[in-house]
Amino acid sequence: MRVLLVCPEFPLSFWSFRRSSGLMGAKTSLPPLGLLTVAALLPLEWELRLVDLNTGNLTEKDWQWADVILLSAMCIQKEGFLALAREGKQRGKTVVAGGPYPTSLPEEALVAGCDFVVRGEGENTIPLLLMAMRDGKTGVIENQEKPDMTTSPIPRFDLLRLEDYAHLAIQTTRGCPFDCEFCDVVNLFGRKPRHKTTKQVIAELETLHRLGATGNVFFCDDNFIGSKKYAQVLLQELSLWSKNQGSPFGFQTQASLDLGQDLEMIDLLTEANLGNVFIGIESPDENVLHISRKYPNLHNPLAESVNNIKHNGMTVMGSFIFGLDGETKGAGKRICAFMDQTSIPIAMLGLLQAPPHTKLWKRLEKEGRLRGEVHTDWGGTFAAMNYTPDRPEAEIMQEYIDAWDYLYEPSRFLERAYRFYLAMRPTRRALAIAKGDPPPSNNLADGRITWRRRYYEARAFFKILWWQGIRPSYRRQFWTQLIGMWKQNPSRIKSYLVACAMGEDLFMLRRSVREKVMAIIKERGIEVPPAEPRRRVAS
Repeated sequence: MRVLLVCPEFPLSFWSFRRSSGLMGAKTSLPPLGLLTVAALLPLEWELRLVDLNTGNLTEKDWQWADVILLSAMCIQKEGFLALAREGKQRGKTVVAGGPYPTSLPEEALVAGCDFVVRGEGENTIPLLLMAMRDGKTGVIENQEKPDMTTSPIPRFDLLRLEDYAHLAIQTTRGCPFDCEFCDVVNLFGRKPRHKTTKQVIAELETLHRLGATGNVFFCDDNFIGSKKYAQVLLQELSLWSKNQGSPFGFQTQASLDLGQDLEMIDLLTEANLGNVFIGIESPDENVLHISRKYPNLHNPLAESVNNIKHNGMTVMGSFIFGLDGETKGAGKRICAFMDQTSIPIAMLGLLQAPPHTKLWKRLEKEGRLRGEVHTDWGGTFAAMNYTPDRPEAEIMQEYIDAWDYLYEPSRFLERAYRFYLAMRPTRRALAIAKGDPPPSNNLADGRITWRRRYYEARAFFKILWWQGIRPSYRRQFWTQLIGMWKQNPSRIKSYLVACAMGEDLFMLRRSVREKVMAIIKERGIEVPPAEPRRRVAS
């Protein structure tokens, strides 16, 4: 059996970061980890080929070679997924679909021509799929039970062209103990966090290392600290492994805001070289957080928690949602004020979408507020809201555009990034050197960095200088801040420059957001009031 595993293209979104990813020769941000895990669950004798449409093209030879087309998609990949399913069916191929989108809306995948729609997680559904294929049965394959993650195999990282990806990815847990109304994690993976053994996680990292991978690895857990007891044990093992290997990887993850009140956990994270965390802040308004059941953010002070994480050595990337119930006029300004107060450089700003079958979806459906006729991709950044909000939609749209304009105006963005990294404590290596202690081992110091990486790092540095230090009108600010970082917190210059590079994507996305949202406004006939003048929030 010859199986072609295909990842549909991701449309432009906050997570694209195409320009900054390209600085290191990468074509996209992250690999399709779900497909790689499914590949490891398929029979060993089957021939497998991976095509990621975010890094390359699907050729006629690929189509002719394959007996089975296996697709996996998130909701934001809906259009590309449906087109691939239709073409696969037209070509007479057996089409198998899985992932969050087919799991949430299997009927849409079946209408598009999929022979099998696998709902749920691969570890306990792939065996059922194989039985159905052997017996000549088609349709929806599902298992209501959540699988034990100790049965999860090492993903088939060997199917990747590693240099195509700015970050690699592994998953240590699934599920989240919280139950935010708008989030589909609980629907997909449950509230009880399940986890791999530490030996499994280390084995995956060793596989990546053996394949020659270096750089950043993203722990794509729903909430890395969902089980703090497990996270503590894993981080201790991860620290030992990293030190023994010369720290080949830096790590990133996503976690709940209560991390900011656990200084011991922050210390374990940074000890394990985990320096970046994505946190869903969503709104600075308590009433909004209460209605949406975002309880970690109600029970922990927002600004203090973010500042604790920053001051103790981690970069925070935030998330804010426009249009949540209970939101009042001026929500956009309050979000911007919070960003200024905490100096978070980068945050995802999204218009609320009600994901299928979440608590929010069911409540809005019961209240008659779902808009079934609105085309949506659940991407959040550009899509029209698929429900009727509880305050004027025109007001939300205008505040959304204004927030993007304010936060990602280049000079203002750079000023926030500068304040953020100035306030961060120096790296562990810098602290050790300052004390006269032996610095932690590092793969750069051991001379194990490849010439390819050296070339791209040098090229990236000079491109950033050109983009922000020579070409634009704010070039003087760039140089003043760069010199300030070198004098006051030199060990954080690299992190600061990475943020500057990511800013280039956000500056362009700022323009795209205005164009896309204005197109939605025109299509929907929404009358938007003129933007109010904004005063600069004191920091």
